[in-house]
Amino acid sequence: MGKVFGIDLGTTYSCIAYIDENGKPVVLKNAEGDLTTPSAVFFETQTDVTVGSAAKESAKMYPEQVVTFIKRSIGQPGFSLNLNGIDMKPEEISSYILKKVVKDAEDTLRMEGKLGDDEQIRDVVITCPAYFGVTERDATKAAGVIAGLNVLAIINEPTAAAITYGVTDDSQNKTVLVYDLGGGTFDITMINIKPGEIRVICTGGDHNLGGKDWDDRVLMYLAEQYQSETGTPDSILEDAETLQELSLAAERAKKLLSAKEKAPVAVNYMGERVRVELTREKFDELTEDLLTRTIDLTREMFKEAEKKGFTQNDVSEILLVGGSSKMPQVMSRVKSAFGIETKMFDPDESVAKGAAIYANKMSEFNIVLEEIAKQQGKSVEEVKEQVDKGQMDIQKEAKKANIQMRGGRLPGEDVKIINVSSRSFGTCAYDETDQLKLFNIIIKNAELPATGTNSFYPRQNNQQSVRFQVMECLASDEKVDPELGKEIGTAELTLPAGVTLDTEIQVTFRLDESGLLHLHAKEMKDGREVDAEFQTTEALSEQEMTDAIRRSNKSSVN
Repeated sequence: MGKVFGIDLGTTYSCIAYIDENGKPVVLKNAEGDLTTPSAVFFETQTDVTVGSAAKESAKMYPEQVVTFIKRSIGQPGFSLNLNGIDMKPEEISSYILKKVVKDAEDTLRMEGKLGDDEQIRDVVITCPAYFGVTERDATKAAGVIAGLNVLAIINEPTAAAITYGVTDDSQNKTVLVYDLGGGTFDITMINIKPGEIRVICTGGDHNLGGKDWDDRVLMYLAEQYQSETGTPDSILEDAETLQELSLAAERAKKLLSAKEKAPVAVNYMGERVRVELTREKFDELTEDLLTRTIDLTREMFKEAEKKGFTQNDVSEILLVGGSSKMPQVMSRVKSAFGIETKMFDPDESVAKGAAIYANKMSEFNIVLEEIAKQQGKSVEEVKEQVDKGQMDIQKEAKKANIQMRGGRLPGEDVKIINVSSRSFGTCAYDETDQLKLFNIIIKNAELPATGTNSFYPRQNNQQSVRFQVMECLASDEKVDPELGKEIGTAELTLPAGVTLDTEIQVTFRLDESGLLHLHAKEMKDGREVDAEFQTTEALSEQEMTDAIRRSNKSSVN
């Protein structure tokens, strides 16, 4: 395995990082000389695709052919966009963003003499919001596959930011809060950091809350001011070109207000021009409820943390990450709400850097797994499963096999990363009152890898089979109404003849570090078993993947 990379696939901006020859995480510049690339895709023709700043500007002239904020729709059931006569799902659209950042990174590294002409970037870790469930994570991985990448893992954005922070400041034991306000998502995560270990305590947030919502408030205000001054009865936002132009103007005004008290905006429509002066005070007023929402979600997260023995008083500092956290109102409000030291931490780059650190760790770990598997005559999967279940001490085995990593380290002697599940996972069954319930087997905020087991019984004698409806939900109770959950797949176990109502059926769930779910069910009469690894019901079909990869290979990406 050669160089490995971390990619922050963001709602509004994306970037890529790697570990340089000095062991430091570095974000690579794109073709335009910027460290971040707008997550905008312009489908000029079926085979000519532009990504980034040029695509974002093209939205004013070709609003129907430019896609932005696609991350908000990834993994959404049945969602697709028709672009130049082709129905495309978010996975395929997102793959072009990945191709752009990877292609530019390859060019940058070649110019620096750090990548050979025949070398390509292939092995990556991609980040996602902590609130993403199995469907969204699968979709994110699929985007990487379509882009021709080998996706080593999908990890949470705030965890990636904390990895960067933990590696650069690991001198003491402390508990920090990562407040991650991105362009389209908000995550809040409590993390304990000590030398050699980063442990996620719990996480919360809203993947439909981000800087775009602040932009939309400004957008509506600009349109209202234009209508008020001109007396125009109809909404000017119904015109696609005007909508795109004002969207860009709203974002520019928001960024300007981070440095100045006023932002002048010219609104043009049907030959008329109105100058609107947006003040920081007015901007804060328009968006106050959005900021309050992040504070409320943070308080909810603190309640979850208390269940695991951590309180608000344990937090020594709050780290603001994500581009939208640079708005002055954010730091001011967070400080006043919680009275905890609050500081900006590498808001645009920390997530990609953390993903690169994690990717590098995975690369070294996989090399060790391969060597141990080779020496023990086992498959890599068998060795990894033993490690995950605590049946093998990787450091002990590596020492016996005389395996060392760079600098003479044994695997696991660097930073250990312990993540948690952002959802609860369970299956539907009837309770003692004959009511259908969702029984959560792995509870939200359980440490990964997580394993849980519950016992169920047939509803009738001589039942021939049992169907497991596997669900995920945001509730942290052991038993909830099925309406609170979302189905991510099913599995069926054939039962032996003559089962009775007291025949025990043990169901075990295992959730791995990447957030993907495995089921094992066993009836205890004859020992019949079923195993399932969940590819979600909304995952791309084999044909859809083939078609997307074929189109991707034929397309030029600029």
